[in-house]
This record gives sequence, C-alpha cells and structure tokens, in this order.
Amino acid sequence: MHRRILLGAFATLLAAGTAVHAQAQWPAKPITYIVPFGAGGTTDVLARLVTQKAGPALGTSFVIENKPGAGGGMGSDFTAKAAPDGYTIQGGTISSHAINVSLYPKLPYDPVKNFTPITMIGSMPNILVVRADSPYRSVQDVIAAAKAKPGTINFASSGNGTSQHLSGVFFEQLTGGKMVHVPYKSSAESLTALMSGQGADIIFENLAPALPHIQAGKLRALGVTSAKRSSSLPEVPAIAEVLPGFDIVSWQAIFAPAGVPKPVVDKLAGEMIKAVNDPEIKAKLVAQGIEPGGMSPAELAAFQKSEVEKWARVIKAGNIRME
Repeated sequence: MHRRILLGAFATLLAAGTAVHAQAQWPAKPITYIVPFGAGGTTDVLARLVTQKAGPALGTSFVIENKPGAGGGMGSDFTAKAAPDGYTIQGGTISSHAINVSLYPKLPYDPVKNFTPITMIGSMPNILVVRADSPYRSVQDVIAAAKAKPGTINFASSGNGTSQHLSGVFFEQLTGGKMVHVPYKSSAESLTALMSGQGADIIFENLAPALPHIQAGKLRALGVTSAKRSSSLPEVPAIAEVLPGFDIVSWQAIFAPAGVPKPVVDKLAGEMIKAVNDPEIKAKLVAQGIEPGGMSPAELAAFQKSEVEKWARVIKAGNIRME
C-alpha cells in the first residue's frame, strides 16, 4: 500500500515537472494561427503582419490557417477545442468574439469561457458615408430625416449581423428614427450600390474600404462611429459629438484556447504587444485606418466583456436573430 502511494506521488511529481519543463521550453515548434475568415481580409492581413515580427522574437515560426465560415464561427470553434498548450492561437474580431454569441442561438463555443485573451492588435471605427451629391451633409441631417420621414432612408451593410448593420440599428435606437436595412454580401457590393445610387442612401462602413472613395471625392464622410475622431480623418466629427453614447469600433485581437498556462500566455502576449507597438507595424496599421492596440490580456478580457454585454443589449432590443 505504501509503495503504491509513493509510486503515485512520484508519477504526479514527474508529470508536474514535465509540464513545467515544457512551459519553460515553449515554443519548441511552429505555432498555428487560425484566421476564421478568408485569405486577403483584414484579419488575415493583420495576422501575417504581426507574426512576421513576433515569430523571430519567440524563436519560432507561425503557420497561418484560414478557416472561414459562419461569420468567424467555424475557425473559432476549432480554436476553442484545440489543446491549451500555446501552439494554437487565432485572430478574433468583434463578430467572432462579441456579437455572434447573442446573434446565433446555437453558437458551438463561448467567446469568453472557451478562450484566453492575448492582446488587441487594433481597432477601426465605422464611418457614416453618403454619395458626394447626397442631400445629407451632416449627421444631424440624417437624424432629422430618419425621424421626420421614417422608412425613407435605405442604409446598406455587408450582411445581417455585421458591425455595419448593427451600427445602423444602434443609431436608430439612440435617435428614435427609423431606416430600412438593405443587406449585401460584402462591403464591395454595398459600396457599389451606394455610389451608383441603386438601393442605398447611407452606409456605416468600415473605415478602411471607405477611405479611398472618400479621398477620391466619390463619398462624403459625415461622422465616425468611435467615441473620438479618427487620426486618419481628423476633420470628420465623431457621431458621439451629436449623439452622446454612440461608440462603435470594429476590432481585431488575438486569443488562445482557455487553459493555456500563464507563463506561456505572458510570453506570447509580451512579444505580440511588442510587435503591435513596433514603429513599422504601427505605421502600416495607421495607413489602413486602424488605431494600434497593444492591450494586456487583462485589459482585453475586460474590454471583450463590455463588448459582449453591449451587443447583447443592442441585438435584444432590435430583435435580431440569425439561424
């Protein structure tokens, strides 16, 4: 009996020692970075950007795997079920890690309980845009028309449940106005519809795809959805200057599965934060209309929690559901 107890205790100590050794040696092989969207999108581009800096610093390489589907849900579910050893991480967004949990009644993962926050790469406001020849010249003009003539303004988006769609819903909720949502399959399609005058009067578009059209004079920017003005377009007011409480940003962050050992999380987060704060990378982010991040894991956890709660309220009040 005593021999069995001693052997059991020895096995436990051996396993603990092996785990500690493995953590100390991490990373000992390439790290898989899951992108839950298609190649070439913002999440994919940012993954490749930050890992080019973080890989050499960590003494390893990153393998980018695109797993698109279900608004980021397919890749996120894969990461949630991966081994919590620090060798699988992913790019998480406002959709996959804040909105979807309230939007989809049968989401196969919990964006908070099933993940370990690493850091924020950056955030980007949406921007309320109209055609250059539009009669709407300010946020106040849109609010007045939506309240005085309910249902006469068509606001386009890149799909139901996207941040563009929910920006419009939140705008309606805070102003008491009423608009008509016209969903498209992508930002390219919705922007084309707006600029051609076919089916769209306004869009709360992501800043990056809208910026070239604003700079070319094809679109007029009325307001950004972040609480403060964007450094990319400092002359454009924040909608919050007219509509207090209106604060929406699309964000890009890094998550790992729940249960990754703290020493691994700290080491990974440390190098990812350094990468985000690298002057060259920061310049590239700003050029795309992205405000560089660099949050600590604890800061990202608190931010994510507030985002989940905010969008749950907006989605419930708007009675929005996706199957």
